[in-house]
Amino acid sequence: MDNLLEIRGLHASVGDKEILKGVDLTIRRGEVHAVMGPNGAGKSTLGAVLTGRPDLTVTQGCVLYEGRDLLAMAPEERAWAGIFLSFQYPVEVPGVSITAFMKAAIAARRKAQGLPELKAAEFLRLLKEKMAFVQMRPEFASRSVNEGFSGGEKKRNEIFQMAMLDPVFAILDETDSGLDVDALKIVAAGVNALRSPEKSAIVITHYKRLLDYIVPDVVHVLKDGRIVKTAGPELVERIDQQGYEGLDG
Repeated sequence: MDNLLEIRGLHASVGDKEILKGVDLTIRRGEVHAVMGPNGAGKSTLGAVLTGRPDLTVTQGCVLYEGRDLLAMAPEERAWAGIFLSFQYPVEVPGVSITAFMKAAIAARRKAQGLPELKAAEFLRLLKEKMAFVQMRPEFASRSVNEGFSGGEKKRNEIFQMAMLDPVFAILDETDSGLDVDALKIVAAGVNALRSPEKSAIVITHYKRLLDYIVPDVVHVLKDGRIVKTAGPELVERIDQQGYEGLDG
């Protein structure tokens, strides 16, 4: 099993404030990694650096994705290469329907891969299939992206987008926040459906409950911009019982 993502000595800042202070992390193909930690630890910043958010500055380190220099790639190139981020706070896109948004996103990725655009019938069949999978009502297809959606509907739409795009590497940034149990199970089912020997994911979360449904292969604890502990899924239970301050030793 080869490495999909390699992060070495990653330092990143917002303005003059350093957030990541030397992150080392390797994810092999087929693995799901959980990144846990207290508020302000740098978890969301890590996801944002990997997807190329422009207000973040990488000051040291390197990131390889499928052997390529990820930091040299534009955000859209990263998306075309199969990287997907489910936002902690999904944004509204007024005036752009979910159908139009997904059609443009899929067309752009297929063009970058040298593939022909999906025929209309194929696209609509895929759209209906994935909406049913995440239990989105059909009328949502014509609604503007996230406009007027509840928090749970926004998160469900994120998982729908992930199912449509079928990414190689998915980053879920606290997708579980604000979800009831039913919505949580749908989110988890979407992530578990993505799992395959060729695809990987990072699940960023504070809490154990999502990881009861998405059992990670590896768990990392990020504190003050550094990974301070890495272990198997048993670490989730230890964090739940002892908190982050009880992890020494």
